[in-house]
Amino acid sequence: MSVLVASNRGPVSYAVAGDGSLTAKRGGGGLVSGLSALDRDAGTWVCAALGDGDREAARRAGARLDPADTGGQAVRMLDIPAATFHAAYNGIANSVLWFVHHLLYQTPLEPVFDTGFEEQWAAYEEYNAAFADALAEEAAPGSAVLVQDYHLSLVPGLLRARRPDLRVGHFSHTPWAPPELYRVLPDAIARQVLLGILGADRAAFLTERWARAFADCCAAVLGAEVDGLSVTHEGRTTRLGVHGLGADAAFLRERAFRPDVDERLAALREQVGDRRTIVRVDRTELSKNIVRGLYAYRRLLTDRPQWRGKVTHVAFAYPSRQDLAVYRDYTAEVTRVAEEINAAFGADGWTPVVLHVKDDFARSLAAYRMADVALVNPIRDGMNLVAKEVPVLSEQGCALVLSREAGAAAELGEDALLVNPYDIAATAEALHEALSMPEDERSRRAKRLSAAATALPPQAWFLDQLAALREG
Repeated sequence: MSVLVASNRGPVSYAVAGDGSLTAKRGGGGLVSGLSALDRDAGTWVCAALGDGDREAARRAGARLDPADTGGQAVRMLDIPAATFHAAYNGIANSVLWFVHHLLYQTPLEPVFDTGFEEQWAAYEEYNAAFADALAEEAAPGSAVLVQDYHLSLVPGLLRARRPDLRVGHFSHTPWAPPELYRVLPDAIARQVLLGILGADRAAFLTERWARAFADCCAAVLGAEVDGLSVTHEGRTTRLGVHGLGADAAFLRERAFRPDVDERLAALREQVGDRRTIVRVDRTELSKNIVRGLYAYRRLLTDRPQWRGKVTHVAFAYPSRQDLAVYRDYTAEVTRVAEEINAAFGADGWTPVVLHVKDDFARSLAAYRMADVALVNPIRDGMNLVAKEVPVLSEQGCALVLSREAGAAAELGEDALLVNPYDIAATAEALHEALSMPEDERSRRAKRLSAAATALPPQAWFLDQLAALREG
């Protein structure tokens, strides 16, 4: 059985040089690693062109990108019109569906579902239809198709109508909203999204909590019948699954000890000195809750003055989705609060918050290695791989302060210090407990965290989904 993967972002991106030539850059992540477990001729990846370079590459390539650019992987990149892509991706996927599932709306003011939304939703339908058409065209009879994430929630239903012979799976990398919050969506749209995913033979999630929330929405919105982890609607049953994506320990341990990481680690240690470190590495995504994390650190320095001068918060907050004003404002607020803390508490030779906003993977790995405490406090998160990666690499064994609203809490909660992400005082107290934890206890917890974090690395995660889909 051949395998197709569909996702918004593909394994390669392109930039146009001044002379018109194209430069390809290969990406990473769970899907890239997962697909590498298959024979190169067994799978095809369908993705969208994200920018001008991608669109030019898609136009020049036609049906398939040059295998030299993709590491031999068969990739079809869809040249969806830029305006349609923007409306579907920024207007709906990232400004509506993401907000619903991460509980980000300030409901006195938003959302407002009016004519502008309706126009964007039409673009989202068009964008999903382009994927369904391409998959239907690419798939050999009886192929398995793994559709990824909230960008493509309509694809399974559309593909089912076009190619009922295919085995279709959908995987949600986000949380799923409970019914009372999911129903913020217009009724027709709420139904359409659920019916789209129920077009799959199997719908999978990162944790059982998110799978059950999806099933609850199907029951509440569609009147579907739920039996354990299966949903039956209008005579057709979709099985639900859970696959908790883990950290890729082998890759992390090899990459984290290369010379560029050693250099950045030396620079960070010179900056921090022999102080304890609280490390966080995040994009400035609204759900990551970076500002409240800074508030909690400030509260720690206020309530527990013994830590002044003895601990440094190494905070990497890499700008995300800066084409949306609310994200630009949030990124600016992160910088403002960090500077405010440094102004209030800083002393000669001690900078309380070491903030970096320029993305640097090698520096992130260096911070993982030096972490005494990892702070991962999202408002809500499908999984959160940072919570899994830091314990794998921390050289002294780190304590993990983890939001109970992160999917990772389901697997790591016994050995992490779980916090309510809205509670500043309790998070500050958890930071104090983490910093004060005896070394032997911290080491034992870190070993158990690392083992749990790497239980289902990307290749196994991908193959588990595929095997479950094939088995029916």
